Amino acid sequence: MMKRREFITLLGGAVAWPLAVRAQQRDRMHRIARVGILNYAAAQDVRVNDFRDGLRELGYVEGQNLAITYRWADGHLDRLPALADELVASKVDVIIAIGTAVWAAKRATSTVPIVIAFSGDPVGNGVVSSLARPGGNITGFSYMSTDLAAKRLELLHQAFPKNARIAILYDPSEPATALEMRETDAAARSIGVTLQPLRVGSPDDLEQAFAAAARERADALIVFTHGFAVLNQGRIIELAARQLLPTMYGWRDFPNEGGLMSYGPNIPVMVRKAASYVDRIIRGEKAGDLPVEQPARLELIVNLKTAKALGLEVPATLLARADEVIE
Repeated sequence: MMKRREFITLLGGAVAWPLAVRAQQRDRMHRIARVGILNYAAAQDVRVNDFRDGLRELGYVEGQNLAITYRWADGHLDRLPALADELVASKVDVIIAIGTAVWAAKRATSTVPIVIAFSGDPVGNGVVSSLARPGGNITGFSYMSTDLAAKRLELLHQAFPKNARIAILYDPSEPATALEMRETDAAARSIGVTLQPLRVGSPDDLEQAFAAAARERADALIVFTHGFAVLNQGRIIELAARQLLPTMYGWRDFPNEGGLMSYGPNIPVMVRKAASYVDRIIRGEKAGDLPVEQPARLELIVNLKTAKALGLEVPATLLARADEVIE
């Protein structure tokens, strides 16, 4: 039989253990959390603001319990590896990688936790091995660019069924585009439309790309919404309007700014959720134990004002399916 003294000692240890864990978590929150932001875009990118808003909602205030180190590439992706190395050298607790910046972060460290704010297809592109158990030091959020490619083509075709030739605007250097093109091509064959690839690599390529679309009589356009498209959003929308091309984009930022339509996740919601993953890591959880999340909800957004300017009539059935119609 256990002696009374042994029992009391054992009981005291059992009580002390969770108290010690809570004390460690409390200590983490009392010290300043050091977060590095690696962004392929500009310092004042709206997605950075979304992430900071998410941290603020969780009680983090810069200058009090939060220090953020910013590194941005201004669209020059070749700068990202050096910027990622700088973040690692600055001894941040966790890196938040926005879009294509995750590749540079992954190559820079296998120990500093990395949270992907949003990525097209992190499993298909080899960033992580599994959504459920990413392992290693990386987790985050996927916006399912590969999975949604066929649906975007189908919705565009349903809206304008007479369109037989559809152009695809994309930057082939972006990792997600190969898989997205494969799925788009398969869907095109199944519904009997022809694709016209428009490869771009710099803003200077856009005029020629849209001229090629006009020359080959493209009826509509799909824009693969990755880093290049986001950085050149205004110019792409302008050129599509000039060519009177019905255009499908990957998320709502584009129809909000005058594009015709989009189908995909709500990116600001995803980025704010990424802040919750950063919080969990700061509190002691391991990045590799947190599943890579996919969006719980997808949105179809239609800009009816743009449709009228293009002389297009959007079917009532499609408008009824839309989550938002901009008028």
